[in-house]
Amino acid sequence: MGSLRVAAITGLALLASGAIAATAAEIPDAIAVSGDVSVMRVHAEGAQIYQCKSDNAGHMVWQFREPIAALFNSDATIGRHYAGPTWQIENSVVVGKAVARSRGATAKDIPWLRLDVIEHRGEGKLQDVTAIQRINTRGGNLEGRCQSAGALRAVAYSADYIFLRGP
Repeated sequence: MGSLRVAAITGLALLASGAIAATAAEIPDAIAVSGDVSVMRVHAEGAQIYQCKSDNAGHMVWQFREPIAALFNSDATIGRHYAGPTWQIENSVVVGKAVARSRGATAKDIPWLRLDVIEHRGEGKLQDVTAIQRINTRGGNLEGRCQSAGALRAVAYSADYIFLRGP
């Protein structure tokens, strides 16, 4: 697993940290959330982890396994994002479920998402969050065949996450 961490860290260093910020007018209709209020916006730098597995046709292909990312507000690391999908900021944790998607800017970019929060733990900045948008994605997509079942590959990505609460 050490080489996976090195690959993820190397990928982080290679990503440009300043993704162009999308305004509300630039959020695709497919992932828009009407009436909700923005609680917080953070930038994520990390990796999408893929594993080599057999698909329904018996071909060995890369399949998404989990994200791993640091969450930033200005220049400070304030939390982390990991499998679930889960976001943790201080003692506050939310788990989301993807409910809508929109294509990334290029084929190498993971899609933009809207997620509904399905679980809350702890108190803090995320305790009232009801929805999350993933926007401004760069990188993170891996498709195609692979050779060795169980092999892992980390693909560097960055994104902005907007945490929303109901009106």
